[in-house]
Amino acid sequence: MSISQELVEGRLSQTTENLRTDELLLNMGPQHPSTHGVLRVVVTTDGEIVRAAKPEIGYLHRCFEKHSENVDYMGVAPYVDRLDYLASMNNSMGWAIAVERMVGIEVPRRAEFIRVIVAELQRIASHLLFFGTYGLDMGAFTAFLYAFREREKILDIFEMISGARLLYNYMWVGGVSRDMSPEAVTRIKEFIDYFEPKIDEYNTLLSFNKIFTERTKSVGIVDEATCHTYGLTGVMLRGCGVRWDLRKDLPYSIYNEVEFDVPVGSGQMGTLGDCWDRYFVRMQEMRESVRIIRQLIDRIPSGPHRGKVGKVVKVPAGESFTRTECPRGELAFYIISDGSAKPYRVRCKSPCFLNISTLNEITEGVMVADLIATIGSLDIVLGEVDR
Repeated sequence: MSISQELVEGRLSQTTENLRTDELLLNMGPQHPSTHGVLRVVVTTDGEIVRAAKPEIGYLHRCFEKHSENVDYMGVAPYVDRLDYLASMNNSMGWAIAVERMVGIEVPRRAEFIRVIVAELQRIASHLLFFGTYGLDMGAFTAFLYAFREREKILDIFEMISGARLLYNYMWVGGVSRDMSPEAVTRIKEFIDYFEPKIDEYNTLLSFNKIFTERTKSVGIVDEATCHTYGLTGVMLRGCGVRWDLRKDLPYSIYNEVEFDVPVGSGQMGTLGDCWDRYFVRMQEMRESVRIIRQLIDRIPSGPHRGKVGKVVKVPAGESFTRTECPRGELAFYIISDGSAKPYRVRCKSPCFLNISTLNEITEGVMVADLIATIGSLDIVLGEVDR
């Protein structure tokens, strides 16, 4: 080796030893398209590597629990709709069941059938929005258009039966606010016949797309231990292979009368519990929701759509804890009653709040682009996170 080569190598070695990098602090949000709501994520990066991603919440806080102490039990229902505003039907069903169990109200069979059909339609609509926006996060614009085309048909049905397209106030204590007309039943049948083949189209378009799978496999891994640590439920838990669904394991309403499977993650594309597994569980759940609706739509019994419930619902003094399977996990209500017409205390357990709490742990050491993929796979709604 020549003297000049030795000098060059020595200088390079000295430069490498003295090289020092600084971490950069990035603010993602609170107004950012990849945060899926009014969320601020304080991201510490070292080049393209995420060292920390701390979610800052509270921008959408609406005092739901305090409001519930100042209105009667029926008056809480419209506030419940606004928790997860992409799954209002599921939210209000959970609240109605919680109050009915405390009072001992018997819900008519017709109302139970209508509730489950509508709840599963809402689950499909919620997962469709996830499918479209998650594809958009990954750069697939066409999926977004397809998803909203199908979701619009569900919203048309909801408008027919409730008069609203987003916040329905449809599930009332004792049943539903309006009966389901024969025209609505026909529209639902037409929709599920039209929609079921579309799921295969979505899988061809996005689920098994090479670019999409490369962006989502082995990214944002949530294992079973993490789920137990943070209390994660729903798709987050099923995505890591745990077959747990309240509709199957602790059935409520008439879910024990229908047959359906509980899809779980399998690590098919990468690592068990990754972004792709969570995505594909939701895709499979839409098919199972169609299956549930098919079993019920032709068997809706005649009778009243609401039980005998007065204008003011008085709940006996006591406590109650009720949970239901919503599109984003188990939504639970803990109610304390002092025997009056208003709740003494209401506590809402939000699955989205728990989901976003994992962000810092599951994104440490990933690329910034993978952070976007992970946030989208959590499928949070900030109205429920902040409450």
